[in-house]
Amino acid sequence: MADDVHILDISPNDLWVERSADVMAAAITAAVERSGRCLLALSGGSTPGPVFDVVSGSDLPWGQVTILQVDERLVPADDPARNLIRQQEAFAHTDASWLPLPVDDLLEVADLSDPSARITSIVDRFCLEIVELAGDPPILDLVHLGLGDDGHTASLLPGDPLLNQMRDYIGLTGEYNGSRRLSMTRPLLDRARMVVWLVSGAAKADPLGRLLVGDMSIPAGLIRPAHSVVLADADAARQV
Repeated sequence: MADDVHILDISPNDLWVERSADVMAAAITAAVERSGRCLLALSGGSTPGPVFDVVSGSDLPWGQVTILQVDERLVPADDPARNLIRQQEAFAHTDASWLPLPVDDLLEVADLSDPSARITSIVDRFCLEIVELAGDPPILDLVHLGLGDDGHTASLLPGDPLLNQMRDYIGLTGEYNGSRRLSMTRPLLDRARMVVWLVSGAAKADPLGRLLVGDMSIPAGLIRPAHSVVLADADAARQV
């Protein structure tokens, strides 16, 4: 394991959700105590939902938290594939503020395959919003990342040109599993004060092993924040 890159924290399967929620809650509290606020970025996928439910029920200073999205599918607002739906269901009862990715603005562009000035304007405008919120260069307090079976994280996908985007803080992917996506990029993810990876299930055993040894042939292996904790359940960590 490349222990200068990630800290590994393994929990029994039945305790993984609570352990993950505890770590995230502690990081949110620490950020507010340090700077009076927490900039929290959440990824999508099915794995983190139960963790979000427990975290959002914790007694935390939610009024000082702003929630951002790490990535989102370019599908209509009412499409159940939208990450924002599940995220807002989990955190709607809190006093947290939101800065969702500008997916709806992009959906108004007729041809997303054409790198038009309008697409560039939407991306640039949102990058400026991130800078206004998180500084220049922007630093997020806590970023949650997942780990795909193919080693992708956020919506940084194997072979996608967005992997090498080092100028903008967000960008568009090509089509993946039926839709294009909007995602935070490596320059923003790498600057996070803390990244928490939530990794659960036997199907994640191989990509988890590759992440932990710093395998840069997978997208997840390219993310190198200063403080990174991998929260894995026993099934995911069975090869570690």
